[in-house]
Amino acid sequence: MNDKKTVMRVQDSKERINNFLEVELGYNDEEAKKEAERCLHCPNPRCVKGCPVNIMIPEFIKCIKENDLKKAYEVISKSSTLPSICGRVCPQEKQCESMCVKGFKGDAIAIGSLERYVADYAREHHFEEKVTIKKNGLKVAIVGSGPSGLACAGDLIKNGYDVTIYEVLHKAGGVLTYGIPEFRLPKKIVEEEISKLEKMGVKILCDVPVGKSLTIHDLEKAYDYVFLGTGAGLPKFMNIEGEDANEVFAANEVLTRINLMKAYLDSKTPIKKGNIVYVIGGGNVAMDAARSLRRLGMEVHLMYRRSMEELPARKMEVEHAKEEGIIFNLLENPVKILTDDDNHVTGMEVISMELGDVDEKGRRSVHELEGSLHTVKCDMVVEALGTSPNHLVFTDSDIKLDEKGLVMVNDDLTSEKNVYAGGDVVTGAATVIKAMEAGRSAAQKIMESK
Repeated sequence: MNDKKTVMRVQDSKERINNFLEVELGYNDEEAKKEAERCLHCPNPRCVKGCPVNIMIPEFIKCIKENDLKKAYEVISKSSTLPSICGRVCPQEKQCESMCVKGFKGDAIAIGSLERYVADYAREHHFEEKVTIKKNGLKVAIVGSGPSGLACAGDLIKNGYDVTIYEVLHKAGGVLTYGIPEFRLPKKIVEEEISKLEKMGVKILCDVPVGKSLTIHDLEKAYDYVFLGTGAGLPKFMNIEGEDANEVFAANEVLTRINLMKAYLDSKTPIKKGNIVYVIGGGNVAMDAARSLRRLGMEVHLMYRRSMEELPARKMEVEHAKEEGIIFNLLENPVKILTDDDNHVTGMEVISMELGDVDEKGRRSVHELEGSLHTVKCDMVVEALGTSPNHLVFTDSDIKLDEKGLVMVNDDLTSEKNVYAGGDVVTGAATVIKAMEAGRSAAQKIMESK
């Protein structure tokens, strides 16, 4: 049996830096069947335990082998509301695939690629999930249309609840729409997945900033239950001199303009283009911002204070970034942004770093290297240093927050009766699948509280 996974075809790097089309092209029928044949169908499947939403992975892979893709889709849909999305953006290498027995002596089964194959086939062939809904007369308001809100809505609507989602932006999808680039997650797919929920009866109201146009208390009066899935969209900054310069941006502003507002099409909401750009950070958001700006024709550097081994972004995204010409400035950290008399960015003062012992989080600690201060030239700086919840939603509410500004919950229930919360607003920034897991968990708690 083959120990090497079936490699997915990708768009050539020299071509893709000039477009926003999807980089990975997906499996065809032959490739999917070949990869599915590698599965051992373990009697005690570790991969299922590694999946946050517990998809019955061996079962749907067996269906691929048997050419029963309709059944494969049904198996996945029992656990996942957004399979086309999860198959693309979930860090399977750290979850289900990391638990795969095949990975001990070779490559793990490409579970994410197979999930994407099944979900895409289902969309292209218009498979409809068979759902019989018996209304129970209970109403739920969901604040936020990101992955946690959508997953919560999917489970509740199937179980008879009347569900309304309130979204602050003019398009639904949360981070799926504004945060993840088109070349990793086409927005048409997000729209189609959301459309499935709307066909089931989920109502989505956009351009409604909860906390301003109406409050959580207003929702408590109008609905039997409320779920807060507002994510963590408020950017963090370095708090260094020069950060108020004209060409210093947060990564999520850059990505929102490019993704949601179509800045790459020269729309009315363009992103300012620099000649030499430094993206500060090493996570997936930093990688997304760097690769997006590269496609706009800029020379892009990614500056991270640790080494390549500690880089938290997905390995695949790092490899794609290297292929696309992103320049990695590792073991370096900015201490000052340099500007001219008109407050335009001209460069940065940077200090070199060295790795120390492993810290309490399991990562190598970092220390400044004495005498290493130097200057780099640039005309744009993008900070991708993490995010925190936006507290606008909590205006005039009694929801208790912890010292980090995250919502405090007990079994997904906040300090307010019948108000639940989950996803990044509770845990801090995490993955799409973790947010979905939280949304489904809250839905289950709501159903158990009847």
